[in-house]
Amino acid sequence: MNLKSIGGFLFFFGLGSIVLNFMGMEFRLLMWIDNWGVETGWAIRGAMTVIGGGLWLVGQRQEAAAAAAATAKS
Repeated sequence: MNLKSIGGFLFFFGLGSIVLNFMGMEFRLLMWIDNWGVETGWAIRGAMTVIGGGLWLVGQRQEAAAAAAATAKS
């Protein structure tokens, strides 16, 4: 797995968890995040979204740099 796919999963589950929480639901995988309190749950959701988006951007830039390097070699 590369950074782009890991970041995409984190971003999807973080943002999805935020949306689902407003509807009174949660992903089964993330049912544990409110065990330490509502504020901590929101911090985890926010961190997943921000870190996931950052990893996705870094992975995107790495893929672009690798493609540019491969084109330059040809």
